[in-house]
Amino acid sequence: MPKTLNKTSMTLADIESDKTVQIVGLEGDDASKRRLMALGIVRGKDISLDTLAPFGDPRVYSILGYRLTIRNDDAQKILVTSN
Repeated sequence: MPKTLNKTSMTLADIESDKTVQIVGLEGDDASKRRLMALGIVRGKDISLDTLAPFGDPRVYSILGYRLTIRNDDAQKILVTSN
């Protein structure tokens, strides 16, 4: 079941292919948040889902002009909203 904060907020793991969303926050412990931020996952940046692995995990996203592979466990910690 998708984790929903309100009508337009969700996690990165919930978005569909070729849909662009904006990052609004991170969940998890401080170490996890720092690791994600070091990869460019920061509030206000646009991110989109490019490719799914054959079994759906991991997924490949586009952010800041590059492609980033993220496991679903980590994607569920990234809060996003529709543009």
